[in-house]
Amino acid sequence: MWRRTRRQDPEIAPDEIFLDSSNAPEFDRLRFEGRLEKPLPASVFRALGGTLAFLMLVLVIRTWNLQVLNGASFASDSAHNSLEVRTLFAPRGVIIDSKGVVVAENVEKEDGSMKRNYPVPSLGHIIGYVSYPKKDAKGVYYETKQTGLAGLEAKYDALLEGKNGQLLTETDVSGKIRSEGTVVRAETGKTMQLSIDANLQKLFERAIANIAHDKHFIAGAGVIMDVQTGAVRAIVSYPSYDPNVMASGGPSSVIAAYNTNPGRPFIDHAVQGVYVPGSIVKPLVASGALSDGIITPNTVIDDPGFLSLPDPYHPGKTFIYKGWRALGAVDVRKAIAWSSDVFFYTISGGFGTQKGLGIDRLEYWYRQYGLGSPTGINVPGEASGLIPDPAWKKKTFNESWYLGDTYFTAIGQYSVQVTPLQMARATAAIANGGKLFTPTLLADQVPTSVPVLVDSGALKVVREGMRQAVTSALAGAINVPYVSAAAKTGTAQTGVRNQYDNSWVVGFFPYENPQYAFTVVLERGPEGTGEQAVNVMRDLFESLHAENSPYVGGTGVLVESVPGG
Repeated sequence: MWRRTRRQDPEIAPDEIFLDSSNAPEFDRLRFEGRLEKPLPASVFRALGGTLAFLMLVLVIRTWNLQVLNGASFASDSAHNSLEVRTLFAPRGVIIDSKGVVVAENVEKEDGSMKRNYPVPSLGHIIGYVSYPKKDAKGVYYETKQTGLAGLEAKYDALLEGKNGQLLTETDVSGKIRSEGTVVRAETGKTMQLSIDANLQKLFERAIANIAHDKHFIAGAGVIMDVQTGAVRAIVSYPSYDPNVMASGGPSSVIAAYNTNPGRPFIDHAVQGVYVPGSIVKPLVASGALSDGIITPNTVIDDPGFLSLPDPYHPGKTFIYKGWRALGAVDVRKAIAWSSDVFFYTISGGFGTQKGLGIDRLEYWYRQYGLGSPTGINVPGEASGLIPDPAWKKKTFNESWYLGDTYFTAIGQYSVQVTPLQMARATAAIANGGKLFTPTLLADQVPTSVPVLVDSGALKVVREGMRQAVTSALAGAINVPYVSAAAKTGTAQTGVRNQYDNSWVVGFFPYENPQYAFTVVLERGPEGTGEQAVNVMRDLFESLHAENSPYVGGTGVLVESVPGG
């Protein structure tokens, strides 16, 4: 039987009967016509089935290994292996002084973010400070940029901020970075150069702080300005906050002390502080009276120490307007040098046969020198000050304007209010021949000015009077041999009983070829300290002279003394 089943069947299949060479050409070979189909041998199916069974076994084993044997371990690894897009913090633009000294820089922290550092804290009000990127409770940044909050940092935030980048990071189960690649590069902010001289700033701040502390003033301010361009070389507000503390938000005890300090460290006393100026406005009034022809350089007025005017409403009674002392016969130069109140009462409101400017022209000349309006300096929050006039008094007090109001306005009293920056700008106009510059803080800013419509000869006489104040009168503290200065001092009494003094000095140097104007105010010192502001400039000049500074005629090269030489 076995032999018979293995024997081939000799019978010819019907489809093979008609397959011969005669009809072969009639088939379409591309469609497999005319071909015999033979079944696949069983061995092929057995091999295919075995292969599939093997692959299935491998898959089951692998799945068992991943899901059962090592499932928990691999799940933990998977949870800790991650791809993360991290912020590349852009360095904020550096701020440098006029000589390239850095006054605001960046320090990289451990987490890659940037911390702002301010090496000259006395510039805090001008430069300002920033707020840093902020994280949530999980340590994820929800704010990724530094933002300027005050001063130049705020005003020029868009220029300084730069542009953050992105970094793609892969981290393994142990927290190690396995790979990373920059997606977007960070762009550094633009560098800003100031007109400020950082060294002059430090010396000026030290001089103001020392005198204010020693003589018990609660605050002070100072400005030094280039009279030919309006560029601010130093600008001090004392006391000041430390911008490093404000940017960091602490220590809280330091910030709490700022809030309770009577000197109000958060006020920029140079730009936002308004003060009664006292006698420092007298050069402005003198130039107006000379230009209007009210007086000549040779006009002499007797100063007996007071003016006595009859009271028109009460016959037999008089008003007495006191000066600070009897000076006798004075011309305009001596009146400036010795600060004659009686002289300026007379040329402003008139007395006897001497005609006065009157309040309208007095206000006109104050405004010609920029008082009563912002200077236009490029920091936010500048104060305007105040020039009183009859309309203002009527609106504010519902009272009429009197001659005595004109007298007091002419000597910088009554309700006159100015900022130290305004007085530096006005003094610069006297020094440079009548150009009222817009103060600038940026090194590349184009100077702009408007003319003061004042007679050039009048300005020359005023400058001579201010020089006399240094060489032989009230500003003698700065009569030093190494630099020639011209100045005008002033004292304004404050407090409900006039128990405090504000001390002022304004001026310029060198006298022969003016380059720099200065203003110093010391706020609310004890009665009798009204002459102290000039000592600030004396201390500054001495510090500059010790450094052989070009500001006071030196070469800029420090010469050390040789022992025994």
